[in-house]
Amino acid sequence: MGMPGLNLCVAWAPWESGGTLLALGAVVWLVLAYRWYGRRLERRLVGPTDTPTPAHAQRDDVDFTPTKPIVLFGHHFASIAGAGPIVGPVLAVAFFGWGATALWVLLGVVLIGAVHDYLALMISVRHRGASVGDIAKTCVGPSARVLFLVFVWIGLVLVITCFCNAAADTFLEAPEIVLPTFALMGIAVLFGFLNQRVKLHIAANTAIALVLLFASICLGFWCKIDLAHWGVPADWVRRTWLLVLIGYGVLASVLPVWVLLQPRDYIATWILILGMAMGFAGILIEAPPLRAPAFTGFTGQPGPLWPMLFIIVACGAVSGFHCLVAGGTTSKQLDRERQGLAVGYGAMLTEGALAIMAIVCVAGGLYYASVPEGADGFALLPVLKSGGPIAAFGRGFGELTRSFLRRSGEWIGVPRLGMIVGTTMVNAFVMTTLDTSVRLSRFITTELGGRHVPALRSRFVASVVPVIPAFLLALSPGAFNRIWQLFGASNQLIAALALLVITAYLLQRGKPTRYTLAPAVFMLATTMAALGWQAYGYLLVAAKRDYVLGSTAVVLLALAVVMAVQALRARRSMAAPSA
Repeated sequence: MGMPGLNLCVAWAPWESGGTLLALGAVVWLVLAYRWYGRRLERRLVGPTDTPTPAHAQRDDVDFTPTKPIVLFGHHFASIAGAGPIVGPVLAVAFFGWGATALWVLLGVVLIGAVHDYLALMISVRHRGASVGDIAKTCVGPSARVLFLVFVWIGLVLVITCFCNAAADTFLEAPEIVLPTFALMGIAVLFGFLNQRVKLHIAANTAIALVLLFASICLGFWCKIDLAHWGVPADWVRRTWLLVLIGYGVLASVLPVWVLLQPRDYIATWILILGMAMGFAGILIEAPPLRAPAFTGFTGQPGPLWPMLFIIVACGAVSGFHCLVAGGTTSKQLDRERQGLAVGYGAMLTEGALAIMAIVCVAGGLYYASVPEGADGFALLPVLKSGGPIAAFGRGFGELTRSFLRRSGEWIGVPRLGMIVGTTMVNAFVMTTLDTSVRLSRFITTELGGRHVPALRSRFVASVVPVIPAFLLALSPGAFNRIWQLFGASNQLIAALALLVITAYLLQRGKPTRYTLAPAVFMLATTMAALGWQAYGYLLVAAKRDYVLGSTAVVLLALAVVMAVQALRARRSMAAPSA
């Protein structure tokens, strides 16, 4: 999963202790944003009531089930986080510098991303747990629902492709990660059983799960699972992991949420919270200078700063995938409306903090172009070329936590403990995004074709349909590198279209639209420009030519244009009586 062609020059000198200042400043900014801007949105646009939520009104204990706030926060955060807020910022630092990347994350997450997530969640709650596509039918028009769902379905296929590739490549790069990754699934099933059937106190249940997980991490180092050593032919090793991951995604998508999805996401959230705590502690202890350039220029390897920076950071600032999680699973589990701000707005701000930590890990934990003579460590660009962004993050995380994790690892016989913990943290969330995407694509497949094709009402069949094209795309050479930017553009465009739907909803109810309309217009222009740039490259530039991806970009662009025109017509029709 290398990154060929990275050839950027260092333009800025290291800023002593800059990593600590950036991390602390970001945390203060995000806390203030939650208390002021988040509460303002809650008062002016939502106005929570005591009306029973869909989790109570439509309870079936499969998809609709009231959930403790801390568990639901964990499930939602784990589902939206994935590897996106790590992979995207790591690549953006290499292409455009840490300053440009951090500025977009900190502004975008407060003014666009968290607004999008919170309002998508609450509007779904007010519509009996309906998806954004169904809400588009009500607020924009009947055909808008179909267009949006087709657009989202294609986007989810790209998500499944990207994260299958990310997980498979991680297993190949670090076979010690395989055992704890799959052990987490068994631990989650045990957690769900103890939580739902035995009614064990959540603190005790959590402690048991974390102890078992740590044991699996240590065992994974001692018992590396390398399929090549098990006799699997070299050209089938990666394909085998892809098949295993696809099979896992299908299985997880048809199980009741309390069996695997919900407890696994809750445990994975603890992994991420503890990992973030260790990462920020390492940043405070090491006080690293930011060795990467703050800004490399207005043009990088993927193209111009605008629009490419804003779609390469596919999560961490704003992500359309989150509205699918909010309307697909989270709204069906929210116990009370007043808990929506912490779950929707708060989880997205936490993801922004994770993105900042990732930026500091690679900009401060690693050197940039090369390791100075006589110095100890790794450099960002060479690690990206050889191992990809997840490996770069793991290396940087290991360097920043060496003061306590390396010593602890040597004591228990796991010398690379910091790198293993960092990589396991990312991989746990790769898996959460993978199976959540399959579950959401199952919902949409049924919504689109269930009436006309009875077989698509089957959970299993509806789960298999989207993973087939995802698997075929994942088999192509260099799939991750080529698809990530297209995934980023489609992902951000989903956010833009969701913001248009939310704006139409607010307009119908006489609520202020300035909080959503300006972000919608900005994201729509940015992502359509990015899709146009990619369509041009894939179809007309010989060195990049890929007719499948180029055609996909054109289709997504056309769907977005039609959807935007329909939203504009709906806005004009609603505004006409008051004209």
